[in-house]
Formats: sequence, C-alpha cells, structure tokens
Amino acid sequence: MSEEPAIVILDGYTINPGDNPWDAVTALGRCSIYDRTPAELVLERAAGAEVILTSKVKLTAAILQQLPGLRFISLLATGYNNVDVEAAGRLGITVSNVPAYSTDSVAQTTFALLLELTTHAGLHDQAVKQGEWVRSPDHSFWKRPIVELAGLTLGIVGFGAIGRAVARIGSAFGMQVVAYTPRPPAATEFPLVRFVSLDELFGQADVVSLNCPQTTENGGFVNAVLLERMKRSAFLINVARGGLVNESDLAAALRDGVIAGAGLDVVSVEPMLPENPLLQAPNCIFTPHIAWASLAARQRLTAIVAANLAGYLQGKPINVVNTAWLPATARG
Repeated sequence: MSEEPAIVILDGYTINPGDNPWDAVTALGRCSIYDRTPAELVLERAAGAEVILTSKVKLTAAILQQLPGLRFISLLATGYNNVDVEAAGRLGITVSNVPAYSTDSVAQTTFALLLELTTHAGLHDQAVKQGEWVRSPDHSFWKRPIVELAGLTLGIVGFGAIGRAVARIGSAFGMQVVAYTPRPPAATEFPLVRFVSLDELFGQADVVSLNCPQTTENGGFVNAVLLERMKRSAFLINVARGGLVNESDLAAALRDGVIAGAGLDVVSVEPMLPENPLLQAPNCIFTPHIAWASLAARQRLTAIVAANLAGYLQGKPINVVNTAWLPATARG
C-alpha cells in the first residue's frame, strides 16, 4: 500500500478517557482523534477520511453521500443503529462492529443493579454514614426489606452471549431461570434454563432482565400491558437499550406499585433528559450507561477495532454488518 489511510475517530473519549491508549489503531494509519464531535462538525472532521471510527455520532445517508473517499467504518460498539448501514452498502462502504467485548461486564452490572434493589447496600452505607447505626438502639437495622435471590425466578429476554452469562450467574445464586428468545436452542444445550413465551416470562419472573438488541419491531415493547402481567414484588433490569421500554408506562407502574422496582443502565435518550419521567419514579435506580465500560472491556474493544481495521486494510474484513465490500485495491 503506497499511502497510509486517513483515519478519523469522531468520539473517542468514552473509549479512552486517558487509560486506554489508541496505539494499536494509530499504528495502522494517519489518525485524527476527537473526544466528541457535534453534528455540525461531522462533515468538516470526516472530510478526506478513508476510515471513520465512531460510537454514537450519527452517520446518515445524507452525510455518507458527502464523503466520497470513505471506504470503511468501524463502530466503537456492538450496536450499529447510528450508522445507515444500507446506505453505506450502496456507496461501497464496509461497516464493522465490535461483538462480544463487554459480555462479562454487562452481566456483572445486571447483578449490581439487582443486588442494590434487593440488598440496598448503597442505601444502608449512606444511612450508616449519616449516623443512623450510631444512634440505633439495636445491633442491626434495615431501611427496606432485604430480598433473597435464591429460589426466585429470573426471566431473561434475549439469549445471546450476555443473556447466557446472566443465566449462569443467576443459577449460581440459586435462581430458577426462564428465558425468551425467538429461536430457542435445544433444551439439552441449557438444561437449567426453561424457554417460555414473552407473556409467560413476564408473568412468572420475580426478576425480568432485558438482554436483547433493539430493533425496529421491538421499540417500547415493555409497556403497560406487559408490566401489568408482572408480580407486584418483581423487579425489571435493563442493561440493553433504553428504547426497549415505554418509559412513561414504567414510571406509572412504579408509582402505582404495579412492580416493586427497576434498575436501569440505559434510557431512551442519552445523556438523560431532565424531563425523563423515570427520574421522579419511586424505587428506580440508575447507572449512567456504564455496563460496558470496565477497563478490561474497553481494552478488548480497542483490540477488536484494531483487528477490524487491519482486516479491512488486508482485504479481509471481519465483523462486517452490511453486505458491501470493496477490496483495498478499489479504494481511493
């Protein structure tokens, strides 16, 4: 190859806020790195790029049409809904994503949220630091009922890598696991998991964990109707995509005691809007979309992105999510 490719990273800060260097990527071309790129600067910064790396910056058909030199996009994430992959394909732009880099971290956060809802470690830590234990007439006190996970039913919506990791952890806690997936595997593959319909899952589970991708068909599917099927003692955990949940319906369900609580790592619009109804909902706890963000997971992500880029440059792209592919000899 006669010339190094021009690589533009449009929103690199959350991947590397200072602890996860881009060395494996910068070794492969001339790299311009931006922490964040507002919509009005996308075209200016991407002009002349052969390769764009992005996570949340939207690359629409209208933008892609104005980047004639662009040949490859690698997401800095698993989801690729921020890129018009069909338009990219028509324009001869290959798009790759980063699969399975954060499975263990996301599963861990699922249970961090669930344990806070059931054991309230953060709430009790705050109470102790505010002097309540010092003033207590008893050796022990609790602000809210403590819920034991053993024996409860864990319902997992989606049974990919993350859903399966959540199932393993739930089983280790002594939970009974049911799952919904459009194409259930053979029962012998997962003998500790019972596959049920979506309605059955919401009706049976003490904990519903959303671990499925968001598609054009399932946006807002967790609505008042499904929430009404849940036990009043049940919890909802969402570490997948905020758009899976009708947030007004969930806020109402929490206010009315339809379910006992919710733990959310994601919301429909991020950063969160001040008018999001869930901010005022009782028994709703949040983490700010950090389930993916452990250093170990981000290091895996960067390594896979570098492999995606190397594969493109060698004419052997990997993790491709659209059908178009131009070999390296056709670039330019």
